[in-house]
Amino acid sequence: MSAITEQISTNIDTLTHEFDIIAHNLANASTAGYKRRCNAFSKSLEKQKGFTPDSDDSIPSLDFSQGSIVETGRPLDLALYGKGFFVIETPKGPLYTRNGVLHINPNNQIVDSMGRIVAGQSGPITVPLNVGTSQLSVASDGIISANGTTLGTLRLVTFDDDSKLVPVGENCYRTLNNDVSPVDAENIIVKQGYQESSNVEIIDELVGMILVSRLYEANIKTISALKQTSNSLTSLAMG
Repeated sequence: MSAITEQISTNIDTLTHEFDIIAHNLANASTAGYKRRCNAFSKSLEKQKGFTPDSDDSIPSLDFSQGSIVETGRPLDLALYGKGFFVIETPKGPLYTRNGVLHINPNNQIVDSMGRIVAGQSGPITVPLNVGTSQLSVASDGIISANGTTLGTLRLVTFDDDSKLVPVGENCYRTLNNDVSPVDAENIIVKQGYQESSNVEIIDELVGMILVSRLYEANIKTISALKQTSNSLTSLAMG
């Protein structure tokens, strides 16, 4: 009976992890450029009557499918259409994101919402003091200009295998190891005045949450029943 109890405890731990993933997706349903987290259990929930997870099934992965492109009209809202990422420069190395809600810092450099430098092909992109954001023009290939003068070109990259990326918070990703290097993104379009919506499907996530909750409750009830049975057998054995 202890083996059964251990298996159910494992089920509960994995279900709790799955619930946390779904809750995180729902919390970011309105975050620009967010990519939903998923795992093998998410994809097979509806097909299962019971739950005996394989160890690999609890490893989350990322769904990098394209989100909807929504017009905002804000000059520094940039949406990516196609496979690729913006590059964010940090003291600990580059990060990669699809969130193109950008700003200008006190040094007149283009930065992300956390104030981190958005990489250009030749370093940070600086906007002249006499240029307002409404004067900025961002071409589909990432070239940023103002009043006919080129200010820089966004560095846009991609990876042969997106599964080598891991989330690090603030809607950014990093590579798993130093052996994975990005390459220049091709066939990607930058759309100025737009945001890429999260690719979270709220209805699907809510359905998944309901199924996880039901399986969790079923496992809790099973453990309770096993404990009652064990206590009854102990009482009978002690006479």
